[in-house]
Amino acid sequence: MNETPDTLLEVKDLKVHYATGGGLLGSPKSVTKAVDGVSLCVKRGRTTGLVGESGSGKTTIGRALVRLADVTAGDIFYEGVSLRALDERQFFPYRKRMQMIFQDPFNSLNPRMRLAGILEEPLRIHFPKMSVQKRAARTGELLEQVGLSADFRARYPHEFSGGQRQRIGIARALAVEPEFIVCDEPVSALDVSVQAQIVNLLKDLQKDLGLAYLFIAHDLAVVEHISDEVLVMTQGKIVERGNAHEVVAHPKNEYTQKLIAAVPRF
Repeated sequence: MNETPDTLLEVKDLKVHYATGGGLLGSPKSVTKAVDGVSLCVKRGRTTGLVGESGSGKTTIGRALVRLADVTAGDIFYEGVSLRALDERQFFPYRKRMQMIFQDPFNSLNPRMRLAGILEEPLRIHFPKMSVQKRAARTGELLEQVGLSADFRARYPHEFSGGQRQRIGIARALAVEPEFIVCDEPVSALDVSVQAQIVNLLKDLQKDLGLAYLFIAHDLAVVEHISDEVLVMTQGKIVERGNAHEVVAHPKNEYTQKLIAAVPRF
């Protein structure tokens, strides 16, 4: 895979293996190969879709990119810089540039914090010199950016619907002005009508802010709707990749064909 000038993030032969079971009376532990030699790239302002069933390894890839999962082998390059070569202090600036939207919009938000606190927390960490007034103004802007009222700042997460909570999760990811966002099954817990609203919001934000996404999902039809390139994953490996519409219209791999047959079109 050759890096091009518009490549923002590149993954080369990524492996994430876990030792499981065994160990009793000296018996060897077995190894689960959650991700087993995956390569991909995400271009600036574009969306790479990663689709597969539960347990395929797709979420592990997303977590590995933002250092929420340990990497066994391979490398991750951000604008040509090896992220695996960086210690935590050196990696810290990249935490602002790379954010993640989580699958469960309720469990990913602190239920004891008001929206103002949830959105201000990353600002305090990454913009420590920002004034109280500017933080308050920024949180209001973020809520309006995702289609919510700035007046919601004083409310708690439980006061919102699932779709609204996911909008809050998106606002939190946007707070530190990232370039790249891992979207980990961001619509799978939502009703179909709300899914469409969130996907369209993400597309609008990408257009307005120039964001790059790795969009992870089990629904190939949803992935097709938002992605430029699609990668199909099973058992820790990529089994098919290509232009989103081509992969859906003319799937070559048997596993991809089964995914398409199992899910109604978006």
